[in-house]
Amino acid sequence: MHQLLNESTNSLITYTLHLADNALILGQRNAEWTGHGPVLEQDIAISNIALDLVGQARNFYQYAAQLSNQFVKSSYSSPVEGGWEGIGPITEDSLAYLRNAGDFRNCLLVELPKGDWAVTVLRQFFFSNWQFFFFQQLMNNKDKTLAAIAEKSLKEVTYHLRWSAEWVVRLGDGTAESNQRINKALLDLWPYTAELTTNASYETALLQAHIAVDAGSLKEMWTNKTKEVFTMAGLEIPQNQLVHTGGKEGKHTEQLSLVLKEMQYLQRTYPNSNW
Repeated sequence: MHQLLNESTNSLITYTLHLADNALILGQRNAEWTGHGPVLEQDIAISNIALDLVGQARNFYQYAAQLSNQFVKSSYSSPVEGGWEGIGPITEDSLAYLRNAGDFRNCLLVELPKGDWAVTVLRQFFFSNWQFFFFQQLMNNKDKTLAAIAEKSLKEVTYHLRWSAEWVVRLGDGTAESNQRINKALLDLWPYTAELTTNASYETALLQAHIAVDAGSLKEMWTNKTKEVFTMAGLEIPQNQLVHTGGKEGKHTEQLSLVLKEMQYLQRTYPNSNW
């Protein structure tokens, strides 16, 4: 029974980190637009979306840290063994800034370079479209902390989805150049979208405990919303595309290491610094 409890707790921690990592890395990518947006209004909009995502990440990291500390304390009861005193405490900062790329569980989609404006808004649409339906289901989760984070986040995601969908339509149904750019972005990003609706091992494990949201159950809703927006934008879903997965299991592109190198520089160079 203790072993089963440990496995379940480990899966829940990994699941929570997956959700935090998704939001943090995409927030970091979007933040690269700050001061570089096409117009001031949209510069502010993408910066605010980045802040929303980092806020979501913080909520999930705080919960993951709480779960991790409880798990470590219960697993190391004797100081003679090295125990808790030599390991913790784990914090939201250590989870964000002191893990290596292989420890992150974000989808590959969010770690890709920011690209041009078409890449940024289309990726945000794909991700927000997934988050919208995901958080709707997570709100009813029996894990009350995850449910509360989902309820709070859904209000932000509703705006993110509307904003990004409007931009996809604007670019797709705009000029010849904007249409060309959004179609190129579509071909580049589409192979990474399947991972959003594919269960990782820890998600499958938690489904048995009725905690995780079944990623596969979101595919039809996600696809229908995508088709709805694409119809207005004059876009078509690519056919016979390769599928790239692995990020949710810790297998990443080199781009994640580059993002983390910049994001984690201060903490790793000056450990435990205080402002």
